[in-house]
Amino acid sequence: MARHAILQFRPEKSRLRESLARLRAHLEALRPQAPEVVVLPETALTGYFLQGGVRELALTRFELLELLSQVHKELAWEGLLDVVVGFYERDEGAYYNSAAYLELPHRIVHVHRKVFLPTYGVFDEERYLARGRRVEAFNTRFGRAALLICEDFWHSITATIAALDGAEVIYVPSASPARGFQGERPENVERWRTLARAVAAEHGLYVVVASLVGFEGGKGMSGGSLVVGPDGRVLAEAPLFEEAALLFHLDRERIPPVRYDSPLLSDLEAGLPLLLSDLQRVLGRRDADT
Repeated sequence: MARHAILQFRPEKSRLRESLARLRAHLEALRPQAPEVVVLPETALTGYFLQGGVRELALTRFELLELLSQVHKELAWEGLLDVVVGFYERDEGAYYNSAAYLELPHRIVHVHRKVFLPTYGVFDEERYLARGRRVEAFNTRFGRAALLICEDFWHSITATIAALDGAEVIYVPSASPARGFQGERPENVERWRTLARAVAAEHGLYVVVASLVGFEGGKGMSGGSLVVGPDGRVLAEAPLFEEAALLFHLDRERIPPVRYDSPLLSDLEAGLPLLLSDLQRVLGRRDADT
């Protein structure tokens, strides 16, 4: 079992060094629990609503590794520490909303670039950012994982690709402004909970959602980070609107019996080739219409 911690984090908006100092303090507080994997939200070190400020605050993946390796060194952390962290990425003149899986202090394991950029309502991502073009699973020292960022997860096809590619856990860094206050919890929090349970149960894998908190431009990030097991049950859940550390163990051995009892993923693997021609037909019709 891998010891995990979600840091439901509030960054110092647009102040990278100050956010790193706050992260260092949070990790110091977590040291007695000795987590092996720490999961941070989307754009955890800068804040989400940067608009044109993305250009000044974006990092290359190597700069990100260097900064977090320095935090690891300053803490005198014993052994390796795996970190999932959302950040604005700069690469050869293009900018992305990205998430990295790092094995501190020395290795970039994987970087995912957000494919679905919300540009509606309060969101304006595609004005400032390029789209990612891939969803793929990758190997970590604790098994096979995938990264999806916020709206990526709201499209069922992305989690399906990750599961078919062998993911045993999907990490979802998120920055979700609270909206819809008719019930006990904001509607977006309820939606996240419903989606996470459905994806986990359909594919027999873990879903780990790490949500940003804090206020940016009058918009409150809701928090409500959660962990869902491969049977679709919520294993841990963080409070709303405040920083929190959510501690849990991720046990890969729970996955095979769940998938044996509910073989939806293997049925998908068997049936998907039968549907590929329909997918190509639909895409072809769309291309013809444009």
